[in-house]
Amino acid sequence: MIPELGHFALSIGLLLAIALAVVPMAGSYSSRPVWMAAGRPLALGIFVFVLIAFACLTTAFVQSDFTVNYVAHNSNSILPVYYKVTAVWGGHEGSILLWLLIQAGWAAAVALFGRQLPEELSARVLSVLGFVLIGFFLFILFTSNPFDRTLPFPPMEGSDLNPLLQDPGMIFHPPLLYMGYVGFSVAFAFAIAALLGGHLDAVWARWVRPWTAVAWGFLTLGIALGSWWAYYELGWGGWWFWDPVENASLMPWLVGTALLHSLAVTEKRGLFKSWTILLAIFAFSLSLLGTFLVRSGVITSVHAFATDPLRGSFILSFLAVVIGLSLLLFAIRAPAVSARSVFSFRSLETFLLGNNIILVLIMGMVLTGTLYPLLADAMNWGKISVGPPFFNLFFVPLTVLLCLLLGIGVRANWKDSRWDKLLTAWRLPFLASLIVALLWPLALGDYHWGAVFGIFIGVWVFASSIADIISKTRNASSFFAGLKRQRASYYGMHIAHIGLAVAVLGVVLTTVYSVEEDLRMGAGDSYQVAGYDFKFDGIRMAQGPNYRAFEGVLHVSKNGDSVAELYPQKRNYLSGGNTMTEAAIDTGLFRDIYVALGEPLDRSNPNGDWAMRLQYKAFVVWIWLGALLMALGGAIAVADKRYRKVKAARSVEVIGNVATA
Repeated sequence: MIPELGHFALSIGLLLAIALAVVPMAGSYSSRPVWMAAGRPLALGIFVFVLIAFACLTTAFVQSDFTVNYVAHNSNSILPVYYKVTAVWGGHEGSILLWLLIQAGWAAAVALFGRQLPEELSARVLSVLGFVLIGFFLFILFTSNPFDRTLPFPPMEGSDLNPLLQDPGMIFHPPLLYMGYVGFSVAFAFAIAALLGGHLDAVWARWVRPWTAVAWGFLTLGIALGSWWAYYELGWGGWWFWDPVENASLMPWLVGTALLHSLAVTEKRGLFKSWTILLAIFAFSLSLLGTFLVRSGVITSVHAFATDPLRGSFILSFLAVVIGLSLLLFAIRAPAVSARSVFSFRSLETFLLGNNIILVLIMGMVLTGTLYPLLADAMNWGKISVGPPFFNLFFVPLTVLLCLLLGIGVRANWKDSRWDKLLTAWRLPFLASLIVALLWPLALGDYHWGAVFGIFIGVWVFASSIADIISKTRNASSFFAGLKRQRASYYGMHIAHIGLAVAVLGVVLTTVYSVEEDLRMGAGDSYQVAGYDFKFDGIRMAQGPNYRAFEGVLHVSKNGDSVAELYPQKRNYLSGGNTMTEAAIDTGLFRDIYVALGEPLDRSNPNGDWAMRLQYKAFVVWIWLGALLMALGGAIAVADKRYRKVKAARSVEVIGNVATA
């Protein structure tokens, strides 16, 4: 009965989504306030019914109701309860329901927190979100229903949740990632509403920026957590492999980053309006493209959910409709929202435009490398593999140029800047970056010119932000008084830039100074890696809630002092018989000690020699610390009080005219 209730709730949600797409939009064109006001209760109602459906599916998992086909394929009775809950989104059908829940949640958030919006704009934004919701309701009800039954012959026991997903990372990674993916639909809805109304000004950008920043922050956290999860769970010690599904999340993040900066220009100067609209369209379209790649079966990846061509065809058709209609509307209505102004090539606008172009170029490179093998296969050109050498060839120099422009542009002024002032502002950050870059490798004991260059780039971004903050407080009565003069969005920007600097340093240092050894070790053997002594004390058996494991015991020391005891595992899951490697990691601020247990070299004697991977990962944690700082910067920017001010319609018009002028 509970699964049927969930299915019924989804059906009601679809009807409400149709009403949300039609009624407020019709009201905005017929000037009927009641119809426009209907958007808010409809959006809230959709969220309630999708939440009911989600609760029903969760209940089925917790109760191990194997009469539900999706539960039978993704859970079993001995799975721990917390993994039964995360198994709700561990497969295709449940992950789409999670997506739909988050999509409905974003629409409800716009309805609740967008009351300061003009009624006409609010109605159109909610209607566009209603159209998006219709697409996902149809997708889940007709191709991916999580409530299908196994009756009349249900299995006595279910299959196991994929062992890769039996990890705490599964609790947080998909919801955070989807919050980012789906969040860009709000910016998309605002963009379409602006095109429909022919009105886009500085206040419009001020409304859109916090929604975009929140979505970008969630996506940043989702990508970072996914990278960290792959790092420690998959047993090979990497953090990014240019996997097609990894790329699918990176592409909307790149365009979303460009969108944030373009919105800043639109708000401050009333410029880049058409560019901002395009970026909003492409950010959400790339999120849909990521969904297609994961669920269509066109790629093989440890991250992919499904291999049903029907589902892939549906998403591809939906993507074509979204992109096609959006670009058609843009082609028709873009002149109504375009803006013209003059600014110097030394201005902040120029540097922001340059960074935007570079971000889009990086996205285009990632898109090409991801889709070209699929196109070649579809056109019978043969099997083509595009790997890290291709991506790194373009990604590294473009990222270097991006960081250089970021550090230069942060000191520029709007409209125009004087060369003498710019050169003075750049001098100290340049000298500080050069000195740190030359001295830091000496402290690490291995001088590497690649490290010198990478450190210079990272420190340049960091030093430029610090120098700009100091310059803004120079003429104040005190340092703290100067700090109080700046808006939260200003500090959010610089914290995000510092986060990028920390992440760049982490990538550079871990790439140059990490050490990896694959070797054979038996009980009592010792080996030294990067000055650390690893002593293998042998294998013991370990018992988990639904697995048994061979567990290695290693003592790590340095210069005779104990550093850590590590216990890598080779797990065998009882239900499906799958074997998984669980790495053991001792994490520090400046290095990780990473051990992965391979295979027994004599399968008849588990107490004999084993294949072992020992790694010293220099500064690798800085990558994720940098991502956390970037997300924190986005959150601080959203806290800026000017985004919470209610503006009357007349104020909107006046400010819009001033910004355009």
